This record gives sequence, C-alpha cells and structure tokens, in this order.
Amino acid sequence: MASLRLAVCGAAGRMGGQVVQALHAEAGLETVGLIDPADIPAALVDQFAPGAVTGSDAGQVFDAAKPDVVVDFTTASAAERSIHAALDRGISPVVGTTGLSDQAIDQIWRKCREKKIGAFIAPNFALGAVMLMRLCEVAAPFFDHVEIVELHHDRKLDAPSGTALQTARMIVSARGRPAIDVPTEKFTVQGVRGGDYQGVKIHSVRLPGLVAHQEVLFGGLGQTLSLRHDSTSRDSFMPGVMMAVRRVRSLDGLVVGLDKLMFESASG
Repeated sequence: MASLRLAVCGAAGRMGGQVVQALHAEAGLETVGLIDPADIPAALVDQFAPGAVTGSDAGQVFDAAKPDVVVDFTTASAAERSIHAALDRGISPVVGTTGLSDQAIDQIWRKCREKKIGAFIAPNFALGAVMLMRLCEVAAPFFDHVEIVELHHDRKLDAPSGTALQTARMIVSARGRPAIDVPTEKFTVQGVRGGDYQGVKIHSVRLPGLVAHQEVLFGGLGQTLSLRHDSTSRDSFMPGVMMAVRRVRSLDGLVVGLDKLMFESASG
C-alpha cells in the first residue's frame, strides 16, 4: 500500500516541527514537503523528512512535492493562502491554525464542495480538550451562568483562543438560548469581566511557561461545577492530528471539529 504523502506549512515553528517529528514516527505516512517563510532547520529535514522539498511558497512546494495532504499550523492569513493553494491542486488540508474568520471558513467550505475534496479544521487537536467541550454541552442546559478562562503561551497571536470561542458556541447551542450574565455595577479597571459571547464570559491569559489550558466554570444555586483541561506539552495534539491526517481524504467536503471524527468513530 502506497504511503500517504504529507506537506507541513509552518514547519519552522514549534507546532510545525512537532508535527514533522510525529509524522516521521507514523507508519504509512511520508513527509514530502516543508513550507515556512523562515529558515527550516536542516536537522529537522535531515532527521525527520529526508528528501522533502522545502521552500517559502506553498504553491511551488505543492507542485514539486505533490502531497496528498497538507497540515497547516501558521497564521490565519497565511493559512487562507495555503488552504486555497492546496484545494486548487486537489490536496486535502488539515488545519490547526486558529483565527480564521467565519467568512474565510465559508469560502473554504464552498471550494471543498466545488472541488469535491475533503478538508478538516479544528480549534484544538487534544483529545481531552474535545472531551471537555462535549462535557460542557451536557452541563450547559442545567446552569444559567458560565465563564471560561483560557490560558496560553505568550506567543499566541489571537484571543480568545479558538477552543474557548468554540466552547462558548457549543454551550449556547446546547442551551438553546444565551447564558445569563451576572451584572457588574462599577468597574475600577476596565475589561476585568472579560469578553462576552451571548452571556458567556471569556477571559484570556497569556504567559510564558504555559502551553494550552482551559477551565469552564458553571454556577448555579448553592453550587458550582468546574471542568478543566491542560495540555502540558505539544505532544498532546499529535494523536488528534494523526487521526485527521488519516481520515481527511475520505471526508465529504469540509469538516470542522475533532469531535466529528472522535465520536463518529466511537459510535461506528
């Protein structure tokens, strides 16, 4: 059976480099292309992707390497370009980049339908984080008040995190109505109550030493419920990435959210 051919966008970054190493350890997967505007470490190529085509232009690397799937952990603007370059060439993207607008995702969805190509986007590839979001859906109808605290490393560019925003959306959807915001009459420091998504307060923390963490706090009469997930290393994202890589070519158009793959597999 032929190996699945992979390219990685953002290969010089911390997540991209981790993906390259994880792909190397997986049977039946071959990394044939590495893309990044920065210099890609020679040691990474030599040890984990020998013979791979490297470069800063995704389209040029795609044309030379001819991958089946591209994994993208970059920035929202760079990801949009690489995703469309991939779809135009019949390559299935697996995207962990956050900050993509609803309009950008809609455009990707339309092109996937037009080209009849599977694609996958997830705000978080950690299996435990996806379980946290599912448990929030279970709890949401029974608690009117909820706040989310998400904590990430200091190099994260967007806030709130894609995971926190998706969690808030899932909570509101499961409730069938907005959460109830607890009013504050006086602010001595502006912004201390966080952002607001339909009554769900979201607080973003950015500090060196963190990786990716989220706590969801539900409040009710005489009780609270706290749900928390911690990714203490980027290894935690790799099983989810590998799951998506192996499944994306068989998907019907664009699929958003690792839960679609996890719970479909569990029930099937």
